[in-house]
Amino acid sequence: MAARAGSAGRDGAAAPAGADGSGGTPAPVPQRLMEAATRLFAQQGYDRTSVQEIVEAAGVTKGALYHYFGSKDDLLHEIYSRLLRLQQERLDLLAGRQAPVEDRLRQAAADVVVTTIDNLDDAMIFFRSMHQLSPEKQRQVRAERRRYHERFRALIEEGQRGGVFSDVTPADLVVDYHFGSVHHLSSWYRPGGRLTPQEVADHLAGLLLRSLRP
Repeated sequence: MAARAGSAGRDGAAAPAGADGSGGTPAPVPQRLMEAATRLFAQQGYDRTSVQEIVEAAGVTKGALYHYFGSKDDLLHEIYSRLLRLQQERLDLLAGRQAPVEDRLRQAAADVVVTTIDNLDDAMIFFRSMHQLSPEKQRQVRAERRRYHERFRALIEEGQRGGVFSDVTPADLVVDYHFGSVHHLSSWYRPGGRLTPQEVADHLAGLLLRSLRP
């Protein structure tokens, strides 16, 4: 897994609080807070991590946290949102290319796997702790995820309309099938295993495309 600079990864190793990973200039305060929160949430859980622990790990004050994020709830929301923003940008780019729809869907299906593995702590924290977000932030997250899923589904529907993909299975179910696999990656994938992130991505994308063959 390509862990974030200064983040723990799944082995718990991290750059010192306040460093940019190169041992030089301190990282910006929001970055330090995000790195500390990600590390602690991954190691001990969102509900068992206090604001005091986060600010101590980041080397800042509570006032700094509340200035940039407002609450621990905001940190949890941002951990997921930054990953989803990355994936949405990449999906929009891949889906908009001038290429056969089968190629675009395969690339998009693989990309969401690789980006999830590359940010596995973020994904694991979110799916383990989403229910602890405030109701308003849960609604925001669902809306953000819905936009991503609708863009992904549009590729499937494009291929179904053109006869490239089978329309026997509704596109919504095909999307749920693929993302069910993606959402479970944090429960079993381990860096250094037999398969690389790209190999896992290629296998899962292949399963999706085979399920759509006419």
